[in-house]
Amino acid sequence: MHSAKNVIYKGVALQEATKVMIMIHGRGASAQSILSLSDYFENDTMAYIAPQAEGSTWYPYSFLVPEKENEPSLSSGLEVINTLVESLISENGFLPENIFLLGFSQGACLALEYSARNARNYGGVFALSGGLIGPHLEVEKYQGHFNKTPILIGCSDIDFHIPKERVVESGKLVEGLGAEVLVQLYPNFGHSVHEREISFINEVLGRTQVIY
Repeated sequence: MHSAKNVIYKGVALQEATKVMIMIHGRGASAQSILSLSDYFENDTMAYIAPQAEGSTWYPYSFLVPEKENEPSLSSGLEVINTLVESLISENGFLPENIFLLGFSQGACLALEYSARNARNYGGVFALSGGLIGPHLEVEKYQGHFNKTPILIGCSDIDFHIPKERVVESGKLVEGLGAEVLVQLYPNFGHSVHEREISFINEVLGRTQVIY
């Protein structure tokens, strides 16, 4: 299974950082590859943490299949994120307001799913080419309140892996949990990170107030 100890770091050291971003890679990718995205972010007080999935895959099948088909890998991946978040709070002194979650593709699904199941006032959640997990969204499994956390859900409108309907549906659900949601569908775009996503992330990183 996945391990919260299998992580790599970039940016400012945790002891010196005022903000921290957990970055979750996609299927077949690596922690190193998702960390490279941080080169485009404009913040010099940020630490970046990227966990590595066992076998480079967080769960074996599509995020739209019944969840039991993706177990136990799915729950293991969610637990890695939870362990990292709780450790940042309890051991490193970060407030949830200064913790950001970002994922691409499979990692985007994990980041969004984790945050919706554990909604609170995060610094921001950025789901790049992803959506909430499961064949149908079960509202009862999502708990808490985002308290105006900025959440981005961006995706191509013709992405083979992610139906645009699920992107929109996911946006409505997290909005119902109190998030400030931006859903972006990019016409005829590939399965990749869009420049508008980078711009939005930088805007959020710049406006977020650090609370000690």
